[in-house]
Amino acid sequence: MQGLMQDWPLTVDKILDHAKAWHGGREVVSRSVEGPIVRTTYAAIHERAKRVSNALKALGVVPGDRVATLAWNTGRHIEAWYGIMGIGAVCHTLNPRLFAEQLVYIINHADDKVIFTDLTFLPILAGIRDQIPGVKHFVVFSDEAHLGDQLPGALAYESLIEQASPDVTWGGFDENTAAGLCYTSGTTGNPKGVLYSHRSNFLHTLVTMGGDVLGIRATDTVLPVVPMFHANAWGLAFSAPAVGAKLVMPGQKLDGASVHELLETEGVTFSAAVPTVWQMLLQHLRATKSQLTTLKRVVIGGSAVPESIVRGFRDEFGVDVTHAWGMTETSPLGTQATPNAAIAAMDAETQLQFKLKQGRAPLGIELKLVDDEEKDLPHDGATFGRLKVAGPFVVGRYFKSEGGNILDEAGFFDTGDVATLDEHGFMQITDRAKDVIKSGGEWISSIEIENIAAGHPKAELAAVIGVAHPKWDERPLLLVKLKAGEEATKEEFLQFLEGKIAKWWTPDDVAFVDEIPLGATGKIDKKLIRDRMKDYVLPTAAAGGAAALAVTPEPKIYAPEPEAPASDDGSWLQWTPGPDQTVDRSAMRVPSTADPQPPEAPADAVRPFRRS
Repeated sequence: MQGLMQDWPLTVDKILDHAKAWHGGREVVSRSVEGPIVRTTYAAIHERAKRVSNALKALGVVPGDRVATLAWNTGRHIEAWYGIMGIGAVCHTLNPRLFAEQLVYIINHADDKVIFTDLTFLPILAGIRDQIPGVKHFVVFSDEAHLGDQLPGALAYESLIEQASPDVTWGGFDENTAAGLCYTSGTTGNPKGVLYSHRSNFLHTLVTMGGDVLGIRATDTVLPVVPMFHANAWGLAFSAPAVGAKLVMPGQKLDGASVHELLETEGVTFSAAVPTVWQMLLQHLRATKSQLTTLKRVVIGGSAVPESIVRGFRDEFGVDVTHAWGMTETSPLGTQATPNAAIAAMDAETQLQFKLKQGRAPLGIELKLVDDEEKDLPHDGATFGRLKVAGPFVVGRYFKSEGGNILDEAGFFDTGDVATLDEHGFMQITDRAKDVIKSGGEWISSIEIENIAAGHPKAELAAVIGVAHPKWDERPLLLVKLKAGEEATKEEFLQFLEGKIAKWWTPDDVAFVDEIPLGATGKIDKKLIRDRMKDYVLPTAAAGGAAALAVTPEPKIYAPEPEAPASDDGSWLQWTPGPDQTVDRSAMRVPSTADPQPPEAPADAVRPFRRS
């Protein structure tokens, strides 16, 4: 027997319809690319988005066509976003931080017919125009006065929608119709397309509105610093209008001073961004002795959050920082580190340690850990394994079936992350599978070391990679970008790490560099660093000190005299496999209890990876 409730397709056009009907006068504020602050409302956004829909129809766009945006977070981008999806076309958000070759590949792979873009990115499109013949129209988020001639034949957005009628019917299609397309960052191989449906976006919106997830309310003022091209601005472009929150769009200025200006002038209460944005804001606040008078909550994701950021916002500015985890393939939010009742009853310092984890799954996300034999692992906070996810807004397959079948027999997607799960359901990413350092048959977390190192008062940014070692297979190398005007030695950073990590995790060398490269989504580009460091010789691996570093031109390197590898006494690493034992040095694995055990870390140390 089936239920007798109404069949009401879950399509995202209903989100903006709702915002117009019940929160129509609520303000949407944007810093335009041209410079001025633009103020509008959800009702006006709704009307202009419908004009976008009719303009697209006039350009020949039909349901299922891909329409791309290469743009910052602005009100115009929101209008195009809903105008595209409302008529059953697919909004394909392009990441401007990708290399030109990657953009060409993605645009052609997606078969984009129209591209909406900001003035900022006209040189990029002008440079690749001849390589993307499938694009029939370019629409510039501007008026005729600012359009210029960098992209001949491009249409001015304001003129285009002024000539279009707002009389159009949205929806009327199946809720499983494709709504959005976002490509992975493509650090290995070509980027892959994740094709979101209206249903998946709608369900993700309902979940993120929950009090234990984003938990924004109609009384909030929301600043999504995280870009719309970074996995849907983490859903905030849907959830803010859904609840009627005031929406503040930052445009292209994401430096600490510009973000602080918007936070204060617009009375922002909630914001979300990657750690680098919040690090820049903290530096600005401290340098200018400024305050945060309205900001109450910050969500940080994209990469692991250093403890120094959480403490800085909490202790100096009274702002609650919540760590979240997700990926393009999860729409993106998969977990959030909001406390449950048991954790909320703990003391502040214990709670902070949970905040540094990636958190627990909301309704709609299933998590599991498996070993290399696909056996489920316990949720004890110590056993680590490959993290898999499933749910109604988790990818089922990539666009055009790139990569073939990506789900296991139970329908779970392998995230490529190595993680633990504890008894509270809190998940902690210990590394990306490709970034974990394999030393003497054991795993070392690059993320944990670099997050602690980034908390050094002289550090602006830190990264850790595994470097080849003739005896241990790999050993950690710590790269540090110092704050302007600072000087430091290797010993300062190694002493800072002492007692916070197991001794055998201690990096074999520290390189002070002018820049640490970031990828298209603001994460540290470990692949690029590894490529540039492939010939680096650790002082513990060979006499003669460190090799020249190629991360930046003429970098500063502290190259000490060779010394013994850092470990407790070294004895537990110096074992020879028996006839029935092997050390898998070519692939990630979960060590078994038959492996020799490392000595216990000090009681006050941050725990290394532990076995079940």
